[in-house]
Amino acid sequence: MDTLEKKPQLEGFETRISKNRAALLAHPIYGELKDLPTIQVFMKSHVFAVWDFMSLLKALQRQLTCIEVPWLPAKDAQVARFINEIVLGEETDEAGEGLYLSHFELYLRAMEEVRADAGPVLQFIERVRATADFPALLKDFSNEHGVFDFMRTTFAQVHGKPHEVAAAFLFGREDIIPDMFTRIMKTLNLFYAPEYRFFRQYLERHIEVDGDHHGPLARKMLVSLCGESEEKWREAEHAAVLAIEARIKLWDFIQSEISARTKSSKT
Repeated sequence: MDTLEKKPQLEGFETRISKNRAALLAHPIYGELKDLPTIQVFMKSHVFAVWDFMSLLKALQRQLTCIEVPWLPAKDAQVARFINEIVLGEETDEAGEGLYLSHFELYLRAMEEVRADAGPVLQFIERVRATADFPALLKDFSNEHGVFDFMRTTFAQVHGKPHEVAAAFLFGREDIIPDMFTRIMKTLNLFYAPEYRFFRQYLERHIEVDGDHHGPLARKMLVSLCGESEEKWREAEHAAVLAIEARIKLWDFIQSEISARTKSSKT
């Protein structure tokens, strides 16, 4: 492990949130995703989390690099490098055969493969494009209330301090995604079929990249941002717990949707 990561504050931080993380990874939803109908229900809602992830990432890029004109050097070039590397992969990843896609666009292609309903998220994005009052839209657009509870947490956190956003980004996303998706892959052997190329690529790419590259970069970024400040570490811990708990509630909501779908198919 890099010496930058051997911070007693980080070790204590991770110990204190370990119960929250374990609860998320023990969620029963992973066992529910066994066939095409259940994965269709899952993706219809989960795609909103794929979409709002980019705003969390862009908030970090805005805070930690310079995206304004005139350009000015970042306060910490190493942290700027970390975040720009992550943005490159998430916003314009290689999808094969000379194709570059954001991970959101890759997910949409996966939804098309499995015939999941992308209508709600595409409708929502069109309304985002057309509005000048996104907070009001987020409040009013409540067809998928569990999803929007999750997104309200995300968009509250994007306005936090850099170390708070970084903690939500790391422990609410990059640190847990490889373990979550590995659990999903274990119950979805049918998706090794050639016709599910993009869905398989999306899961495998996040297991590989987030686990081996983006996760470690995000961890180094958090350590650099918090430094020796106990106050910053406390604030970061609070943000991490909020993000993990929001994900658990999202899984609760999607599980309830899967249960409703299963009951309706039996009647």
